[in-house]
Amino acid sequence: MATTVERTSDGIIYKAAKTYPVPDVDLLTLLFDTDHSLANEDTTIHASAADPSLNLTVSRARGLTQATISALRRHFDIGSNGAGKDIVSVISTGNYLLPVLFYGIIGAGGVFSAASAANTAGELSKQLQGAESRILICVEATKDVAVRATEEAGWGPSGAGRVVQADGKLGPNLIDESQKLPWSKITDPKVLEYSLAVLIYSSGTTGLPKGVMLSHRNLVSEAVIPGDMLKQRPNFRYRTLAHLPVAHIAGIQGYLINPFYMGGTAYWMPRFDFSKFLEYNKKYAITSFFTVPPIYLLIAKTPHVTDQFKTLQVAISGAAPLGKDLQHAASAKLGGPDCFITQTWGLSETTGSATVMPYGMTDDTGSVSPLIPNMLARIVDDDGKDVEPGKPGEVLVSGPVVCKGYYKNDAANAEAFTGSWFHTGDIAEFRNGLFYIVDRKKELIKYKGLQVAPAELEALLLSHEDILDAAVIGVLTEDGTNEVPRAYVVADQKKISGEQIREFVKRNVAGHKQLRGGVVFLDAIPKSPSGKILRKDLRVLAKREGGAKL
Repeated sequence: MATTVERTSDGIIYKAAKTYPVPDVDLLTLLFDTDHSLANEDTTIHASAADPSLNLTVSRARGLTQATISALRRHFDIGSNGAGKDIVSVISTGNYLLPVLFYGIIGAGGVFSAASAANTAGELSKQLQGAESRILICVEATKDVAVRATEEAGWGPSGAGRVVQADGKLGPNLIDESQKLPWSKITDPKVLEYSLAVLIYSSGTTGLPKGVMLSHRNLVSEAVIPGDMLKQRPNFRYRTLAHLPVAHIAGIQGYLINPFYMGGTAYWMPRFDFSKFLEYNKKYAITSFFTVPPIYLLIAKTPHVTDQFKTLQVAISGAAPLGKDLQHAASAKLGGPDCFITQTWGLSETTGSATVMPYGMTDDTGSVSPLIPNMLARIVDDDGKDVEPGKPGEVLVSGPVVCKGYYKNDAANAEAFTGSWFHTGDIAEFRNGLFYIVDRKKELIKYKGLQVAPAELEALLLSHEDILDAAVIGVLTEDGTNEVPRAYVVADQKKISGEQIREFVKRNVAGHKQLRGGVVFLDAIPKSPSGKILRKDLRVLAKREGGAKL
């Protein structure tokens, strides 16, 4: 089922060899009330990995979801003025009850918007202001940051009653399980297409964070299409381990939705811990997971990884390139001879995976697999003209998983969309029915699969009174497994040192955004006549300076 090429009057179009029907239903109806979902009322869909007696069956999740819908409507008026208008932000570590919040917010007609548990108060405050959030739900571990963020956002002392500490669900003073409210079922294709159900903050391909708008159609399509591909595997029972952040699309789609659709269980970890990751994979006989190259590196190079992954049947890598040597070394420790790591490619803007390796196919040439069914792609040059197959160009995609645009950001939408085509910012080649991502057109840095926008760090650096100018690029670590931010600054070293700059950044942004690539002082930041930073010149400097030492 490799991708095919068609020459049309519109250009050179790439598409999957087949299409899958996507039902005209809202997300909750798909999961709870259709035969498309493999879960029945007694299926355990979510459980605590630390204590599996703490779990949710479909029946229990249905009752709690309806009680949560009622509580959100009664206490906060979520959805009372129509669906898709009230943004509910959530900052939480992993928790088996977190899905109830997700289902409840969407069921009430609200919009689920997760924030990274690693966010600083300043970062969270900007997201709350950008989303114009109605309420913020936190857990004990994120409460202090939540309160400070809402105060910075102008919500008043302690969030003025709009901060709810819940530890996975709305607290006991708010939830009344005797009061339940069903969700409104949606079958109108236009409403499904243009609804707003999830607002996920992503840097897209460049710049400051933008709110990616995902509809019911997006979320249902991303469950059904890859899910129905997975259903083709014989004798497969879905069990996964929720170990990545839910503030990212891999967590939202991969843990809150897909396991339920596949009739399997997601075992929840509060945060990633490699020793626990090994323990839980073996204990719960995990059969499927998506993870990022740094974790595959740990699997490949850690001596005490032995039989912990013997039940694994599906292993997928994404968020950053996976080299052939690492692909083989990690695959050798996974499952049986048929469990070979495949690569996927996608963005928040494509609701996750836009490419997936079909059952029965493998590849170790560095491809990110074929397009998923129902999707179209083009590869174009800088003038927007289609390039011939095998030549590099920017990937444009169109189809049911492509987002509905950026929240209240007309300028970003005008830049990112040409009609129905979304400009991904990634440079790819198409060879032998497969896609190869060879570069990024824009400057987004990805550290362990987490996004770092250079513009955000540059703005922070320039806010310091002793820094006259600054530019940030991503540099590879010496072992080549990660990309980390390096700052080039213009400053008087008698007034401020590189270490002081690193400490300044450390105090103001999340851990994955730290200047692990170091600080380099320059007399001037190289710029074009129009004032744009010449990052290609900085990359030349970086190559001479060598990789980052961690």
